[in-house]
Amino acid sequence: MEAAILTLVRQFKEYAGHDGSASTLSRDEFHQLVASQLPNFVKTGEPGAVDHLMSSLDQNADGELTFCEFWQLIGKLAGKQGGYAA
Repeated sequence: MEAAILTLVRQFKEYAGHDGSASTLSRDEFHQLVASQLPNFVKTGEPGAVDHLMSSLDQNADGELTFCEFWQLIGKLAGKQGGYAA
């Protein structure tokens, strides 16, 4: 599990900061990350799907995702994959 956590942190850092803050994901950075790293779990081809997903994770509604906000997505996807999602 340690390797998985390190990979998630590394991927977040790789995509964050291209458009501004190195500690958050902008909408475009988030879209690039999910399209590249989660193509089978997140439907990026549907109009507005990424924006809707991002707004559901963006707790402070600042238009960017912190790592903690992004981590919610990982938990939801892992729970769904494992059959634990409600």
